[in-house]
Amino acid sequence: MNTLTSIAQNIELLSKEKNIDPQVIIGAIEDAVVTASRKHFRSGEDLHARYNVETGGVELYAVKTVVDEITDPAKEMTVEEANAEVGEGAEVGDMLELPRPMEELGRIAAQTAKQIILQKVREAERNNIYEEYIGRVGELVNGFIKRFEGGRVIVDIGGGIEAVMPKSQQSRLENFTQGERVRVVIHNVNKESKGPQIEVSRTSPELIKRLFEMEVPEIYDGTVVIKAAVREPGERAKIAVISNERDVDPVGACVGMKGSRVQSIIRELRGEKIDIIEWSEDPAVFAANALSPAKVSKVAVMDFETKKLQVTVENDQQSLAIGKRGQNVRLAAKLVGWDIDIRSEEEMKREVATQMEQLISAPVVSLSAIEGITASDSAALAEHGIETIEQLAAATVDDISEWLDLSIDEAEQRLEAARAIVAAREARAQEEEAAQAAAEETEGGASVEEAPAEAEASEPPAEATAEAPEEDLAPEEAAPEGAVAQGHSQAAQPVASEEGQVAEHSEQVIGES
Repeated sequence: MNTLTSIAQNIELLSKEKNIDPQVIIGAIEDAVVTASRKHFRSGEDLHARYNVETGGVELYAVKTVVDEITDPAKEMTVEEANAEVGEGAEVGDMLELPRPMEELGRIAAQTAKQIILQKVREAERNNIYEEYIGRVGELVNGFIKRFEGGRVIVDIGGGIEAVMPKSQQSRLENFTQGERVRVVIHNVNKESKGPQIEVSRTSPELIKRLFEMEVPEIYDGTVVIKAAVREPGERAKIAVISNERDVDPVGACVGMKGSRVQSIIRELRGEKIDIIEWSEDPAVFAANALSPAKVSKVAVMDFETKKLQVTVENDQQSLAIGKRGQNVRLAAKLVGWDIDIRSEEEMKREVATQMEQLISAPVVSLSAIEGITASDSAALAEHGIETIEQLAAATVDDISEWLDLSIDEAEQRLEAARAIVAAREARAQEEEAAQAAAEETEGGASVEEAPAEAEASEPPAEATAEAPEEDLAPEEAAPEGAVAQGHSQAAQPVASEEGQVAEHSEQVIGES
């Protein structure tokens, strides 16, 4: 047709403005006419509407079935009634479309139809937005700040489409002004009937990935791959990169000449610090890299199933490895995907000494006490007659490697640990035996010395008798005193004078001394 009716013109304009298929709008108009007609006529008829492309108008009609006997007059009619409506030739089972006048529809019906059409158009528009953006989650888009709603920021991302940036997706160090241009990533797309459908983010790790893709050509062309990225927005971020070509340094490519590439991203993120780390499939190596800038001395895998690592650092590196309020180790654990326990070398030495002391002093040491030997390994060793740590220490490297399905180096490590424990236990046993023997010898010597000491204690003090002054001895007391000295020596001769007795007694004392 050459000229378009107002309905056809509106359909065309609305289709271009909202980017909606015209058939969707036509379907919405037909549904609106049917709904309004049912509310107006209230006849119970099976009403339908059809858009006539040639005339540009909407036709309303009721569908009735031709039957022999009518049970529902609103939806059925006899053959005679059908012939009266359409002429001769109606048969039972035919379905007739009977026109109904739309001129009788009043203003209320028209308002109802309008509301239904707008609702259908909005639903179609939201479906289009959802279908367009659901596959673009994680994509970087440019927009500008349109307005603020409470704590939320409404961002116009082009095409008249509004996206919302909730408080949870905003960096605490960033403040925006109306009309300011901003880069965001599409974080989520939903089909909710109210409010913006698209949620954008400035805190998502995907933002830092997309920014590096824009700044680093090696990432854009796939030479360097970002394997993982974690952030604490506004403070620090860590990304792990790997190169697909041996000659390309992935970390250097991301840093750029004099840090030009990474500095551009830091400015975009308002000063957020970025650690660029080389990725490794070995979790121990990856964890050591992820704890940068701290220097790691040793990384031990504690449990593969629960993904636990123990990292040893020097005493002066411990605070750096943990970071401010645990930030560095927290980001490293997220990046690696393992739990990381950081210990200083001094703590590890104390712990190892305590564990070794327990192993040495324990009556029995289980095989699982050795690092690297699990309960299943203990069961496998028991099948080959190895049930004690002494038996394990006596085994060969080849046997352990075969029984536990280990490499030669790993088997050697297990055996060295077992032999070290056995040697320490033997040394401790020898020390205890030597100490016990020394204690017994000391007790025996003390018993031998006690006997003469008791005998000497029962004898009278000879020196006290010898030291008595000569002038104090009376003549009549000399004989008894001499008798005492004579009885003690059992060899002194009887004397006739006091001087002879004193002289003899002095010789006896000197001889005893």
